[in-house]
Amino acid sequence: MKIKKDDTVIVISGKDRGKTGKVKSVLPKEDRVIVEGVNMVTRHIKPRGPQEPGGIKKSEAPIHVSNVMYYDAKSKKGVRIGYQVEDGKKVRIMRPAGTKIDK
Repeated sequence: MKIKKDDTVIVISGKDRGKTGKVKSVLPKEDRVIVEGVNMVTRHIKPRGPQEPGGIKKSEAPIHVSNVMYYDAKSKKGVRIGYQVEDGKKVRIMRPAGTKIDK
């Protein structure tokens, strides 16, 4: 997967199209990512005793990785990611400009 945890991404399709957020976690086996503030779902939680009250809880649900794109803050739009080998290490680059993402 070209998207990693703590990357800033923009949603390119779906109900949250155009929103940006930080990747909280990556689920590579399912090809999905969890992004802050995107794909919010509502869960009705049943009370589980006095220390765990019930209620309505909102949380982020996973979104398919094909529906997000790496967000370049400089150009303020989504960019594709490519790879380049430098000194025997594989580093991610932004496709149109060729600038490095990984330090």
